[in-house]
Amino acid sequence: MKAKQSLGSRLAEGVSGGLVRVFLIIVGLFWLVPTIGLLLSSLRSPEDIAASGWWKVFTEPSQITFDSYRKLLENEDITSSLLNTVWITVPATLLVVIIGSLAGYAFAWMEFPGRDWWFLGVVGLLVVPVQVALIPIAELFGTIGIFGSVLGVVFFHVGFGLPFAVFLLRNFFAEIPRELLEAARLDGAGELRLFFRVVMPLGAPAIAALGIFQFLWVWNDLLVALIFSDSGSQPITVALQTQVRQFGNNIDVLAPGAFISMVVPLAVFFAFQRQFVSGVMAGAVK
Repeated sequence: MKAKQSLGSRLAEGVSGGLVRVFLIIVGLFWLVPTIGLLLSSLRSPEDIAASGWWKVFTEPSQITFDSYRKLLENEDITSSLLNTVWITVPATLLVVIIGSLAGYAFAWMEFPGRDWWFLGVVGLLVVPVQVALIPIAELFGTIGIFGSVLGVVFFHVGFGLPFAVFLLRNFFAEIPRELLEAARLDGAGELRLFFRVVMPLGAPAIAALGIFQFLWVWNDLLVALIFSDSGSQPITVALQTQVRQFGNNIDVLAPGAFISMVVPLAVFFAFQRQFVSGVMAGAVK
């Protein structure tokens, strides 16, 4: 005869089952409401936006138009800033992933003088706020002639992204079984071949998670780009902020521009969410 479950046990089973799924679906839908609202606003005319809320589209689908996106493509400031965002985000992400992977492998499996102290120094850089370094680095970039350029913004993001990258990947690479690396060395593999043929494939989840973190941080950045870029190198975040300051009612450009700025990182996250979750959970369970 099956033992009678207590009220607490029945509640726990209900919470851990369908109720949690329903709750998470509701939370996810609420989380998507601003994105959906921005999308529908970008598909309406400025007159319709001023007259009613974006939800009016559901009762009057005739309001949907792509004129705002046509105007966006005709706005040189916005289109050039989108290209600048790509030129900033892609190199800053790739450099952090490549340099962080090499440094993480070195700190995990290579012997050199002061290795542990150097790693502690890298970990210590994690607590340095970005705001503290803005003025000194701005003066340094002005001295060497890269202040206000795409290169300066990329270098700043790489410099502040590397400590976290090295910390994350070093801890992940250190979990690789030593026997596996020793077997590869016995087969004649050098350090570079060992890194690219053994360590990199095993560390793919953590590397993917790092790449997503860095991409989202750089793409959505406003503070660094606002200080270190000029009118010719500003990314989309600064361009939209400038449009708000100069043309407060320029909603037909702001709405589609903001949606494109939002949808790209969302698409990257959802496209690589499996690798992201694997990388975040890496090392949690052996």
